[in-house]
This record gives sequence, C-alpha cells and structure tokens, in this order.
Amino acid sequence: MLKSTKTYFFGGIILVSLAMIQVGCKKTQDTIAKVIVKDAESQSVIAGAKVIVFGQSTEGKQGKVVVGDTTTTNAAGEAIFNFTEKFKNGQAGVFVLNIDASKENAKGSGIIKVTEEETSIETVFIQE
Repeated sequence: MLKSTKTYFFGGIILVSLAMIQVGCKKTQDTIAKVIVKDAESQSVIAGAKVIVFGQSTEGKQGKVVVGDTTTTNAAGEAIFNFTEKFKNGQAGVFVLNIDASKENAKGSGIIKVTEEETSIETVFIQE
C-alpha cells in the first residue's frame, strides 16, 4: 500500500513538472502594427508615403515620446512596424500610438491600438 502511494506521488510530481516546462517554453508571437495609407479622394493605396508612429508618456514630462518609429509604405501601401521587443513577458500590454502619414503635400493622421502578440491594422487617409 505504501509503495503505490509513493508511485502516485512521484508520478504527480513528474506531471506537474512537465506542465510547468510547457508553460515556461511558450514561443512569443510577433507584435506588429500595420498602417495602410490611402488617398482620401480615390481610396487607392499610396506607395512611398512616410509614416511615423509615436506614443507619448502619460506620466512624468508632458509630451515625452516613449515609443516611436518611422518607415515608408511598400507597394501595397503598408507601413509595417515590429514592436515585439518593446513588450516584456507577462506584461498585459497595449500601446496607443499616434500616426502621421505624408507624401509630398498630402498629409493625414490617426491612432492605432497595438496589442501584444497580435497584428494590429489601421488605415490612414491622406489629402492635400
């Protein structure tokens, strides 16, 4: 009787250990912000537009930029930002970022909510 109790005990420890290993080895998914830039009049995508995303601190110095990046839209009118490194493991994270987009004299702006380990998409319309 005592021998079977020890067997169940050690078997339980092994199962719990395996479960902890599975949880601890979870692969982090990418945190992507995708901004699609379109012409306000024609609704067509704009390649080569400059896109700036930035977040400002809600604590401390007023207006201090805490997260930001700049890129240019591809042929599909998409500006893609990877924020995977900005999130810490276990952080219940969301960034709310301002978007400024421009090409020549046309400009537009918006806001994107970036959620941890997801691809967040927002469309910005630009016009002169």
